[in-house]
Amino acid sequence: MNYLQVEFSFLQKNEKDILIALLIEASFESFEEDENSLKAFIKEKEFDETLLANIIKKVPVNYLTSVIPQQNWNAQWESSFEPIIINNFAGIRAGFHQPLKNVSYQIIITPKMSFGTGHHATTFMMVEQMEALDFKNKTVLDFGTGTAVLAILAEKMGAACVDAIDYDEWSIENSKENAAINKCSKINLIKADTIAVNKVYDIILANINLNVIKENLTAINSSAANESLILLSGFLKTDEAEMKDALVQHGLYLLNIKQKADWLCMLAKKM
Repeated sequence: MNYLQVEFSFLQKNEKDILIALLIEASFESFEEDENSLKAFIKEKEFDETLLANIIKKVPVNYLTSVIPQQNWNAQWESSFEPIIINNFAGIRAGFHQPLKNVSYQIIITPKMSFGTGHHATTFMMVEQMEALDFKNKTVLDFGTGTAVLAILAEKMGAACVDAIDYDEWSIENSKENAAINKCSKINLIKADTIAVNKVYDIILANINLNVIKENLTAINSSAANESLILLSGFLKTDEAEMKDALVQHGLYLLNIKQKADWLCMLAKKM
């Protein structure tokens, strides 16, 4: 399976965040950011040139496309991936890095093309917010698990069981690999694009995008036990009012909002 790389250049910071949000909605899976450029990756078979053209109309920037054969991806990723430490609480690294010092939890990943390495603001904020939550003996749903970073962290923090959902077979296989590397045994990986409302959870994590979260808020609410905590990210500051309205409509109480760059993370509670 080949991937397509689209490299955007001469970007301002606010343009970059808006562009990433639009690209996520267009099925782009992973990103590499430099100061003035952005590389976005998508399965070649899922690339829609018309969708990209519509995005460029909204954020007019220069771009180049190139095909990356599957076998070349790991080498490209390894050459650019750096460990990340989040508030001395959690560290995310690859297996070829030296162990990190002075972190409470260490997560080892081989992300391949899956989204969620900790470098993007949304994953960073989700991990940051998780530090203040009590996962001990809790049931957890990780909707849109990507690399399973959040699911792995939840288990390391004491979760009794974690259901981790993703629609993408590549992400599921990668998550299995990452769970095994981290010696996790309580993560149940589910290949699906919606939440099967057949059990309830104490904590629900969803780091996806605005539209997918809104489309699944009814299922999220139905899957939440009374007083469950719901941690959401993957949307922009410009989406704040829309997300707040959606939470109110589904009877969810907003506890706090965090912002990093132009991205938001919301913690809500089912009352």
